[in-house]
Amino acid sequence: MRAALRRSIGLPQATAMVVGTIVGASIFVQPSEVSRAAPTFGGMLVVWIAAGALTWFGASICAELSSAFPQTGGVYVFLRQMFSPAAGFLWGWAMFWSMHSGIIAAIAVIVARYAVGGAHVGDAGIRGIAVGAIVGLSAINYLGVRPGSAVQTGLTLTKVLAIALLLAVLFGAGASHLSFPNATAGRVDARGFLKALVAGLFAFGGWHMVTYAAEETRDPERTIPRALMLGIAVVVATYLALNAAYVLVLPLDQVLASTRIAADAAAAVAGPKASAAISVLVVVSALGAMSGIILAGPRVYYAMARDGLLFGWMGAIHPRFKSPHAAIVAQAIWSSILVLTGTYRALFTRVVYTEWIFFGALAIGVVRLRRSAGYAPVFRAWGFPIAPLLFASICLIIVLNSLVTDPVESASGLALVAAGLPVYYIWKPRRPRRLDVRH
Repeated sequence: MRAALRRSIGLPQATAMVVGTIVGASIFVQPSEVSRAAPTFGGMLVVWIAAGALTWFGASICAELSSAFPQTGGVYVFLRQMFSPAAGFLWGWAMFWSMHSGIIAAIAVIVARYAVGGAHVGDAGIRGIAVGAIVGLSAINYLGVRPGSAVQTGLTLTKVLAIALLLAVLFGAGASHLSFPNATAGRVDARGFLKALVAGLFAFGGWHMVTYAAEETRDPERTIPRALMLGIAVVVATYLALNAAYVLVLPLDQVLASTRIAADAAAAVAGPKASAAISVLVVVSALGAMSGIILAGPRVYYAMARDGLLFGWMGAIHPRFKSPHAAIVAQAIWSSILVLTGTYRALFTRVVYTEWIFFGALAIGVVRLRRSAGYAPVFRAWGFPIAPLLFASICLIIVLNSLVTDPVESASGLALVAAGLPVYYIWKPRRPRRLDVRH
C-alpha cells in the first residue's frame, strides 16, 4: 500500500504560512520602490492599499480554486485542470529550476549576511552559512509536515510579536511628529503610481504557496480560503503600519534613500544599538519566509511525479514521516548549488516576473469555470467578473513592463520557461489521469 500524506495543518498553521511566506526581509532592509515612485505620504499609503486589495482579490481566486481542487500542488493543479497538463508542467518547471529554488537561495544569503553581523567571514563563509540554513530547514521538513509547520508557525509568531514591538517603539517615539512636516517630496503622477503599484504587488508575493499542501491540511476546502483571507489582511495591516511608522520618525527624503529602512528608523528613536535588534528581526523574518517556501515547493514536485511528469522517485512519501522526502532533498540540493555558484541571482531576476503570466491565467480561468457545469467550489471569490479581470490586466501590465524595460533579460527568462515544453512532451504519460472537479 502506497504511503499517504498526513493531514497536520490546521487554520493557525496555514495562516502562519501565508503571513510568514509573504513578510520576508524586504520590508525591513530595502529602500521602498513604492515611496520612490509615490513620494507623498498619502500617495504611498494609497498604493499599499491598492496593492493589498489586488493581492486580496488574487488570493481569493486561489482560495476559490483550492476549495474546488483541494489537491496537493496548488497552482500546478489549477493550471492543469483549467487549461492543460502542459500549463501546469511549465509552472513546476520554472519553480524548480529558477523561481522557487532561486528565492530560497536568495533568502538564505540574506539570512547569512545578517546572521554574521560585522564578522569578516568572507564570501565563502556567507555561502556556507546560507547552505547550512537551507539544509537545516529542509531537514526539519523532511521529518514531516507537523514539525515543519510548527517551526513555520513559531517563526511567524515571533516575527509578528517583534514587528508589534517595533511599531510600538516607533509610534510611541514619533507621536510628536504626527503632523508629518516632511511627508511630501514630490507629486504622484499616473506613471509613478503604476510603477509603485507593481513594486507593491511584488512585495506581497508568496501568498499562493499555502495551496500547495492541500492534502496535508485539515478540511482544506474551508481552511485554505480562510487562511488566505485572514493572512492577507494581517499582511496589509502590517505593511501599512510599518510604512506609516517609517515616515513618522524619518524625513521622507531619508526614507527614499535608505537601504536599511527599519534599522534607520529604530536608530532614530532608540540609538545605534537598535540596529542589532533589527538585524535579529531580519534573520527571524527571513527564516520564517524561507521555512514556508521550503515546505511548499516539494508538494508541487510530488504532485507532478504522481501525474507521471517527473521521475517517479520525486513522488515518494517517507513511510515513517509521511513527507515527500525525495522532493525535499532534491530541492535542497539544487537551491544549495544555486547559492554556491551564485547563479540564483541571474535565474531568479530573469524569471520571477513570468509567474504573473500564470497568475493572470488563473484569473481568466476562474471566469471561464464559473460558466461551466459541475463547478461547485465551497468558497467563491468576491467581485466577479470585474475583480479577476482587473487582476489579470495588472498581471499583463507587470509582464509588459518587464519586457519593455529590460527586453533582453525578460526574453531570456521567457525562453527558460518555454524550454520546459519539449521536456513536457518527453515526460507526458501515455494515459493522463482524469481528475474530478472535487477531490
